[in-house]
Amino acid sequence: MTRFTSVTPNLVVRDLARSLAFYRDVLGFTISMSVPEAPSYVFVGLERDSVPVFLNDVKAAVEDYPAMASTPPGGTATMFFIVTDVDALHEVVAPRAPIVMPLKTQFYGMREFAVTDPDGHVITLAQRVAGD
Repeated sequence: MTRFTSVTPNLVVRDLARSLAFYRDVLGFTISMSVPEAPSYVFVGLERDSVPVFLNDVKAAVEDYPAMASTPPGGTATMFFIVTDVDALHEVVAPRAPIVMPLKTQFYGMREFAVTDPDGHVITLAQRVAGD
């Protein structure tokens, strides 16, 4: 039987340079691969602490996925990142990104907040907290 071995968010973006700046400068990701190897990129693979994210320029993505031509980037999918110190990350990220959910402890045992990237992708950053 086929096994799934990993998943990587592959985000379609309107302005790859702008999105790269957000993921690199606000969230702390680094480039692990790119096409082409130097700017102007049409694709970048990013990584932080072994967690990957791909960014695809919308014009390049439409070549492989023509149905995307009529769909704006962003959509309704969200990303949920588990981190080790959500409060410290909130201090760094909150002044630099639109907050769409304030930092709070949820009933399901996660302390989390959410931001949007330049294309409207919702990113939740969360940490498991000790139960009562």
